[in-house]
Amino acid sequence: MNQVKDDEIRQHVRNRYKQIAVENSSDTSCCSPKSSAIGCCDTSDEVSSKLGYSDKELSTVPIGSNLGLGCGNPQAIASLKPGEVVLDLGSGAGFDCFLASKQVGESGKVYGVDMTPEMVSRARHNAQTNGYNNVEFRLGEIEHLPISDNSVDVIISNCVINLSPNKSQVFHEAYRVLKPGGRLAISDIVATAEFPEEIKGDLDSLAACISGASTVDEVQAMLETSGFQNILVEPKEESRQFIKDWIPGGNIEDYTSSAVIKAIKP
Repeated sequence: MNQVKDDEIRQHVRNRYKQIAVENSSDTSCCSPKSSAIGCCDTSDEVSSKLGYSDKELSTVPIGSNLGLGCGNPQAIASLKPGEVVLDLGSGAGFDCFLASKQVGESGKVYGVDMTPEMVSRARHNAQTNGYNNVEFRLGEIEHLPISDNSVDVIISNCVINLSPNKSQVFHEAYRVLKPGGRLAISDIVATAEFPEEIKGDLDSLAACISGASTVDEVQAMLETSGFQNILVEPKEESRQFIKDWIPGGNIEDYTSSAVIKAIKP
């Protein structure tokens, strides 16, 4: 029964992000769960600027790769180095992968994994037409990564793990594919208070990066159980300024916050 429910969640999320990929909207962002296009008043670049991306970062990625889907900037906490192997969980149209590509250089490698075929196709097109030879996009679920054991230096992700119906499995998989000494550098949504009844279990709210959020203590416990050390789960109070726009008038910022999540595989 749980497997049926998990698959229902994944299919709902997949359909939502398929629609985003196909619509190719310039004002798409991870907000307004009742809107099929998730359209906000800001453009994707304006949304990403609020999340902490610099004008230089926004100007150097392929057109169409930034969909404004995020709740932070994992690039700012990843401290990527030339030659490293990077994995982006839920890579979408490739935005963070293309930024990471520039940091790891030709001697490095970036993998993006996404479960939505339309997103993967779009990302691959962006990579091919813009000459990103050190970036590879793979179709797959983040609970079952198509990546070999002990092969990745850094895992990044931006507002994706909250969408998973089995977050503990995501962290187990992250631990598996990281090399010893490898690290997580993730931006994600955490729950800071109990959700109202109308939001709990609502698939639209879950797919909009809201009701699927775990608490800080829950994230900490899942990471510890997976074997991670040096764990940091730090909510960012300033994120409430953009979260409130996800459901205008819904006061969702009273229940959620963006957080920096960091950990090391010993």
